[in-house]
Amino acid sequence: MSLTSCLLPFPQSSTAPLASTCCCHLAASFSSFPHETVVSEAAAPASAPHVANSMGSASAAPPVANMAFASCNSQSKAFQESKSAKDFCVHVSSNFSIFMQMYLAMMDMECSLKFLTSIFLTLFLLGSYSAYENVRLVDAREDNEKHYVTLQVEASNAIGRPIPETLFGIFFEEINHAGAGGLWAELVSNRGFEAGGQIIPSSIWPWSIIGDESTISVVTDRSSCFERNKIALRMEVLCNSSGCPSEGVGVYNPGYWGMNIEEGKKYKVTLYVRSTGDIDVSVSLTSSNGSLTLASEQIIALASEVSKWTKKEMLLEANGTDDGARLQLTTTKNGSIWFDQVSAMPVDTYKGHGFRNDLFQMMVDLKPRFIRFPGGCYVEGDSLSNAFHWKETVGAWEERPGHFGDVWNYWTDDGLGHFEFFHLAEDLGAAPIWVFNSGISHHDQVETARIMPFVQEALDGIEFARGDANSTWGSVRAAMGHPKPFGLKYVAVGNEECGKKYYKGNYLEFYNAIKKAYPDIKIISNCDGSSQPLDHPADYYDFHAFVSEYAARGKPDANKGNLLALGEAGFLLGLEKNSDVVGMVSYAPLFVNINDPMWIPDAIVFNSSHLYGTPSYWVQQFFTESSGATLLSSTMEGDSSYVEASAISFQSNGSDYIQIKAVNFANVTVELKVKMTGLDSNNTKASAKKKKVLTSASVMDENSFSNPEMIKPQESIGVMPGWNFTVVLAPNSFASFDI
Repeated sequence: MSLTSCLLPFPQSSTAPLASTCCCHLAASFSSFPHETVVSEAAAPASAPHVANSMGSASAAPPVANMAFASCNSQSKAFQESKSAKDFCVHVSSNFSIFMQMYLAMMDMECSLKFLTSIFLTLFLLGSYSAYENVRLVDAREDNEKHYVTLQVEASNAIGRPIPETLFGIFFEEINHAGAGGLWAELVSNRGFEAGGQIIPSSIWPWSIIGDESTISVVTDRSSCFERNKIALRMEVLCNSSGCPSEGVGVYNPGYWGMNIEEGKKYKVTLYVRSTGDIDVSVSLTSSNGSLTLASEQIIALASEVSKWTKKEMLLEANGTDDGARLQLTTTKNGSIWFDQVSAMPVDTYKGHGFRNDLFQMMVDLKPRFIRFPGGCYVEGDSLSNAFHWKETVGAWEERPGHFGDVWNYWTDDGLGHFEFFHLAEDLGAAPIWVFNSGISHHDQVETARIMPFVQEALDGIEFARGDANSTWGSVRAAMGHPKPFGLKYVAVGNEECGKKYYKGNYLEFYNAIKKAYPDIKIISNCDGSSQPLDHPADYYDFHAFVSEYAARGKPDANKGNLLALGEAGFLLGLEKNSDVVGMVSYAPLFVNINDPMWIPDAIVFNSSHLYGTPSYWVQQFFTESSGATLLSSTMEGDSSYVEASAISFQSNGSDYIQIKAVNFANVTVELKVKMTGLDSNNTKASAKKKKVLTSASVMDENSFSNPEMIKPQESIGVMPGWNFTVVLAPNSFASFDI
């Protein structure tokens, strides 16, 4: 046996060098002794190592070696399970047995027993001490892998501080096709053929032709009956004497990366048509390649009936399902046909208001107290000509010209317009916050001396929302089906523009005019007043008193997963505890169509038929009871560098609750002891405890369409032993406890 091979198996502890050196010197001293001995097989346990004698037969280690095994086996479970402990036990037993065989072959029995006893005692003591050191190190490591923190809560509402009613809300921006092709349930993309611009001929994308050049010609012209959107589609059918293909020729629209058509559901199709001759047009919902018809209806009319623009409506009921379906307009009859303003809407939308049900429900589940709209950069535009102008988005949808959002680079028909945004806020039960253009885009600025037309547009937009049904713009709202005013109490002047040359001058013009006409409206400035007082009046300032857009974002790996959400959880707990300064908070962006992710991360990911919430979305659900609650005074004791926590009290369905929220940033377990004072023990009793935990096996885990609930809060109900209790926070987790 070599000295090197002897040293290797010993545990890496402070006693290992001493023990290994001793044993190795002993082994080396007897390395020349013959390895021949005879030991009773029955004397050794089954686990004892066997050695080969000089005759080649296997012999068990001598009984004294078995005592070394017994010593090792008597150690703590933690030590037994460690690799170093196992190596040590095998080393002592195997090497000691070899040594004893060598030694017994040379010594007479009486001398050998005396010498053997002293050698054994030496090795036994060394082995025991080494085992003790390993147990101590294992226990110390286990202690180091768990943190202990105490949260002391003063649970009396009298000492607590009210949290603003509007603290947590949502921000909707037309980005990532959040509205067009998302929340707004319209299935047809570029329904008015305006997306290609006003210069003809123009692109009709995403419309495509069914047929070839020998059978059909398609071109845009400016013949529409709608003054604000003059582009229409002209389809010239040119089939020869043999006739058109049996399936017909025409055009189709795939919607926004496929239309979600579901069996048994109904879809309202509306279009405008005219022709110089008789028409026989099939209006069909088909599979993605057109091979399967899911629903269809014919438009048959004489030339005299369609010589002028005529509105046609039909209700199609699907006999099949396809989430990549398309809408087709086809014919087998020669002649010229014009189409304009082609719409397909599911009948089943939220309250019939046009909002996609599943996406709307995701918003409802956040219980938002406000909704900021219609966007940030979307409101500004890269140039003012492409900014959001609310007057272009009200009235009949056929009359809306639509516009190109040049910041996020896609066309919207503006079916989701000024009226629909206020309707959305009302349906959510959330206070509307209207963001309007301040005369500034990313690359244009209107001088303050010339800003008054923009000020008047803002005043008109407020009148649309709040004005009497007989007022100029209130009457437009009433004509759209909402005679009662919307409850607009907050407006924001521009978006992230404080550093622009004319912003403050423009802002003051807006502020003075609005306060004069509507003194109760709260006005939000873009400028930051957290480090020093603002030099202009404002009810809120963005982005501190109003944190209008937050999200954890950074390097690619930090843009997804549970890691991102935990950072946001800690941030929101801080805002909740500082809600005497912070009045409103909203995440951004809210939605992303997976086919056009202009910004990452986002809260809700969707396609034409499915969706899932990201961890960032689920973190927001932990704060649904915070707005209007009472922040309880609390302090942390112990190593709180890895933990952030808060305590609130709130009411729900007539019952009083205390909620503890805690985020554990560490990758080790934290034991959180909660101690409450200030409660009347005679009149207040703790009942069931609802526990909600958000965590995952890896901080980089993420939800997906294939696994949409990989990271989702897990809820459980437990018995509440009293107001003082201990909870275990899993590594990298966010948890709440409702008592």
